[in-house]
Amino acid sequence: MTQIKDRVAVVTGGASGIGRGIAEQLIAEGARVAIADIDRDRIDSADEEIGAKGFLVDVTDPASVQKLADDVITEFGRVDIVVNNAGVGPTARYADLTLDDWHWMTDVNYYGVVHGIHSFLPILRANPEGGHIVNTASMAIFNPLEEMAPYVASKLATYGLSQVLAMELSSDEVPIGVTVLPPGPVRSNISQSLKHRPEKRGGSLKDVDLTADPDAAELRWIDPRDAGRIVARAIRNNDFLALTHPDWWPMVEAQFDKVRTEFEKYEAEDYEG
Repeated sequence: MTQIKDRVAVVTGGASGIGRGIAEQLIAEGARVAIADIDRDRIDSADEEIGAKGFLVDVTDPASVQKLADDVITEFGRVDIVVNNAGVGPTARYADLTLDDWHWMTDVNYYGVVHGIHSFLPILRANPEGGHIVNTASMAIFNPLEEMAPYVASKLATYGLSQVLAMELSSDEVPIGVTVLPPGPVRSNISQSLKHRPEKRGGSLKDVDLTADPDAAELRWIDPRDAGRIVARAIRNNDFLALTHPDWWPMVEAQFDKVRTEFEKYEAEDYEG
């Protein structure tokens, strides 16, 4: 189990939405929390409202993430829990996507995680008691939807990276846990992703507020703090998956059934390549 009380946690994308919900819960369980975000106004508000220490960061920039790691060590003297949560989720059909669309979403959703692990893993490895890494993916990795190709691809990459990282840390007998958070519908600010996209990288993506979609409105939406409780429990229990919507298993199972069908088809045909 990973202790939360009296530990130091860093949460990227921590000034709003799921990240803030995670930060609030970790603080409630006795951790000291550094929230890192690209939105200065939200950082200042969160600092005051939840009692975290705010840091400005651009997760697409490895130098910015390394400065975050250095500044957190200077401020707190240690880091025990790292939550790579910053992400964006605008949509477009594949035929309309530009290469800049792909690069920007991959830079935030995937390389933001890579940069976080690259800068903070050596710090965690130096802790005698280890630590924990949480990487935010999406339920879309199990149940992909149209108009979300860059989002799903970047979140699947995060999931695969996390699997390998967990295997390697276990093989090395390093006491660092790895958790993937694949959230279902959570009331967050992801529908405002494009406000932080650099102007020079304009493209075809559009923000979509799913809470206003009549079909999506029928889904079970949870609050960010509920997601935070689920993540905190996964950290304590060293769970690989922090599931916000376990009731979605039938949809996930249907995707795996498709894979099983393909395997069985080739087996039945005595496929030899």
